[in-house]
Amino acid sequence: MTPPVSSKRQGELAARVEKAVLTTPVYDIHTHLYDPAFGELLLWGIDDLLVYHYLVAEAFRQFDLPYDKFWAMSKQEQANAIWNALFIEHSPISEACRGVLTTLNRLGLDVKKRDLPALRKWFAKWKVADYTTHCMEVAGVQRICMTNSPFDDVERVVWERGFNRDERFTAALRIDPLLLSWHDSAAPRLRDWGYDVTPQLSEKTVSEVRRFLADWTRRINAQYLMVSLPPDFRYPGDQACPRLMETAVLPHCREFGLPFAMMPGVKRGVNPQLKLAGDGVGHCDTATYENLIAAHPDNKFLITALARENQYSLCVAARKFRNLHLFGCWWFTNIPSLIEEMTRMRLELIGLSVTPQHSDARVLDQILYKWEHSRRIIARVLVEKYADLAATGWEPTNTEIQRDVQDLFGGAFDRFCGRHQARATQLPSARPAKKPGRRK
Repeated sequence: MTPPVSSKRQGELAARVEKAVLTTPVYDIHTHLYDPAFGELLLWGIDDLLVYHYLVAEAFRQFDLPYDKFWAMSKQEQANAIWNALFIEHSPISEACRGVLTTLNRLGLDVKKRDLPALRKWFAKWKVADYTTHCMEVAGVQRICMTNSPFDDVERVVWERGFNRDERFTAALRIDPLLLSWHDSAAPRLRDWGYDVTPQLSEKTVSEVRRFLADWTRRINAQYLMVSLPPDFRYPGDQACPRLMETAVLPHCREFGLPFAMMPGVKRGVNPQLKLAGDGVGHCDTATYENLIAAHPDNKFLITALARENQYSLCVAARKFRNLHLFGCWWFTNIPSLIEEMTRMRLELIGLSVTPQHSDARVLDQILYKWEHSRRIIARVLVEKYADLAATGWEPTNTEIQRDVQDLFGGAFDRFCGRHQARATQLPSARPAKKPGRRK
């Protein structure tokens, strides 16, 4: 029988794991960020951090003002109100509030002074390109995958005009309107753009939808297609959504060798007065996704579910379907207690064939706190699992630990997608913060 692992050896193991987790570069495989060439679509800075919809929803629990009065305020006025309600009048202990403080701390700013005007002055000195590089270096993020929708009028113009792409930003083709609003909005818009479609899903219409998908996949060099789905989505079915998946989207993904990412469980507009902050969560039917995946063994599927209640059954499904890859802790599950629970459960059920986290960042600066918080949790879970191995006599080497962490931080995802890109194995040594450039 192998003797128990001594506390000294456990400490040494923990140090090796933590070093690997904290220094390995990340591929952030799902965000709502943009290449800096998209201009104002790339959100960043203290005001955007404060008016993030997580904090808006939380602040309204403290506000004593009508919704319409808040929405009539300027962004800076909204940020002032949220700062006062959540940071000055109450201790900022929620994950969203703590995230703002972690971000400022990682940037080297003094949060003890509680000086919002001084923070604004610091951010105002930066050029967006320099700040993007600085954030990615401090966060240890090597690549960022955007969320890109042809149905967004502002974004579409940028793609059609063309721009010099930042190679650190990859693209994902978002097709929610196509699948969820075919009759009301998607079909008319495709007709306006020159695609010969009708509301009825005829053979000709399906062919034109595939042409649309091919055009945009090539235009943005999409790494995968994606959709967020309501809790009541069902497959198979006679509605436009499952029929378009069956006849257009999945054949397109097979032709182009791309995964199809599904994000189930969002209930849109639970409280419309909160606007973007008003969406809720619902439990989805895992059997629907098992049916879809089983019916299309030649397709690859990515899934991250919004409801905690779906995580276990999806882990079991991933054990049964090798063409399913689970990723991230999305939205309401992106809190420390659930990140730890989900990471531990996934490693225990499906091992290292998972991408445990993506930032889902909507504001550039958020990659600093989301990856700082998640790295610490992932390291803690890995230390526990490697200690369990060591107790059996199987002690992981530094090379094996580094390999495993690289898999968790993008390597397993790249391999699942059929890509084998060379990745840096370690972040550069910590450097002093760059001197801010003048903001454009």
